[in-house]
Amino acid sequence: MGGAHPYIPNSAEGSKKALMEFLGISSVEELYSDLPPDLRLGRPLKVPGPLPEQEILRAIREKLSGVRTALDMPVFLGAGCWPHHVPAAVDFVVSRTEFYTSYTPYQPEVSQGMLQALWEYQSMICELTGMEVANCSMYDWASALGEAARMAARITRRDRILVPRTIHPERLEVLRAYAEPAGLRVEQVPYDRETGQMDLEALKTMMGPDVAAVYVENPSYLGFIETQVRAIGEVAHDGGALYIVGVDPISLGLLEAPGRYGADIVVGEGQPLGNHMNFGGPLLGILACRAERRFIWQMPGRIIGLTLDSEGRKAFCMALQAREQHIRREKASSNICTNEALCAVAAAVYLALLGPRGLRELCETIIYRSHYAMKRLDELPGIKAPLFKAPHFKEFVVNYDGAGLTAEEVHEGLLKAGVHGGKPLTGEFPELGQSALYCVTELHRKEDIDRLVEALGALIRR
Repeated sequence: MGGAHPYIPNSAEGSKKALMEFLGISSVEELYSDLPPDLRLGRPLKVPGPLPEQEILRAIREKLSGVRTALDMPVFLGAGCWPHHVPAAVDFVVSRTEFYTSYTPYQPEVSQGMLQALWEYQSMICELTGMEVANCSMYDWASALGEAARMAARITRRDRILVPRTIHPERLEVLRAYAEPAGLRVEQVPYDRETGQMDLEALKTMMGPDVAAVYVENPSYLGFIETQVRAIGEVAHDGGALYIVGVDPISLGLLEAPGRYGADIVVGEGQPLGNHMNFGGPLLGILACRAERRFIWQMPGRIIGLTLDSEGRKAFCMALQAREQHIRREKASSNICTNEALCAVAAAVYLALLGPRGLRELCETIIYRSHYAMKRLDELPGIKAPLFKAPHFKEFVVNYDGAGLTAEEVHEGLLKAGVHGGKPLTGEFPELGQSALYCVTELHRKEDIDRLVEALGALIRR
């Protein structure tokens, strides 16, 4: 291998030379002098690759056991908590006791490490979303949306929130739970049944002097990319309302940052950023906004700031605490009294590991694989994938009506074949017929997608 390996410090020539001098040897070969020549390979080891970390782990699991387990079952379920690879370095950092056992850093003089990690998280979320201020986490996407809606109502002194009909139903329930005690009304804007896009004319009709905010999800809960985000923001602003955008942060490696198309507040789910699915939690709520005083003072949650200590050195602390309930009690901007600090640290480590280029490459991999899955599934008789004529990122709706199958029949049949299919949508969106929401990420190999197609094809031929 030429030069130093980026992740093996002792591979640098200077380090190797110093080690050999310390050991009193002139070459690495001398370390193996006690091994009989006939036991040595005598040639470079044939190792396939290079492979991504997740592929290496999978290959090792397959070699260590010839028996397939539930852990080997391809999972095509997303819908708000998605299967992504978590690098080993993320788990290592967040398992350190300095982070793992830390709580709210009320005493900055003994919490500089955690405070800096959360400040770095905020900085990266701002860069990712194109916003200027971020807090250091909410409970999840749904709670972030509920807080953003109440924040918009306080800023505008209005009481109506417009959301898409295609919003995640559980997110909608949480939003209504946040809105009702504050006297806010939540109304849904219809969508184009062919493309999934928000009905702009309907939105314009529903606008009025009492609308505090217009909310849109991009990518949507149903997987399609909302291509009218700039126009929706213009309609909101023309009506004096704020524009709230919900995002999957992974998608921002390719999609335009919401701050660049007029978002006032950005919310989202940070679980894909270095956090395991963990059977549905804990999750990580993202909330960021524009750097205007009227926004910042109405923000919920904790904000970590960079300042100077008594000796003029850089230091970190909790900023603008007068907004929070441990000081203002019932007059606080929000009653949220904790945060997802460890999940936020994991997200910061994950984003630092990938960097902008790595995140873009990840997005490209996801798009290649999800579109391969859509193409293969759409080739099956009676199957329509994707259902909507629109661009998609990692999730898409598959319709079974033409195959004469129900979503539950497909789901149960795939499980028996050792494949976890998508989320049935018949209860949430009956107008879509017998459909399910599928998710494909970097964890899904071609073999996994082909296995899904083969299993679904067998159900159709039954």
